[in-house]
Amino acid sequence: MPKKRPENFEYLSNDPNFVPDPEIEQFMEEEIARAPKDPDMLADRLRENTAASPRDAGGDIDATWEDVNGSGEESVAGDNPTPDQSDTEENAQAIGVTYEDNEELEFIDKIDRRDRQRFELDPRSKTEDDSI
Repeated sequence: MPKKRPENFEYLSNDPNFVPDPEIEQFMEEEIARAPKDPDMLADRLRENTAASPRDAGGDIDATWEDVNGSGEESVAGDNPTPDQSDTEENAQAIGVTYEDNEELEFIDKIDRRDRQRFELDPRSKTEDDSI
């Protein structure tokens, strides 16, 4: 199959009859306005929020990963994941599961194993007063 050259693609923006959806245009403008303008913003967020990190949102630095211990909406298991949260490896790491290259994604087995091998369940992790 021959490859298409860029000039052979039809782009809606090149069509003089194309009218963009105002709702989508507004959404895009709002997203652009929310985008960080300050290059030090991420560093500040990391310094101010030591209980969480972008790893909790599957590595998505744009998500509201600071809320992982509160609402957790944009965390890996949250009800509002962001499009960047599709990296299986990063999502697994966020919930304490790791995968090797070419390893089968036996997710439930991995979680069960993780939960059976928790540090808190090891008797050696407790102090003399039976605290962790």
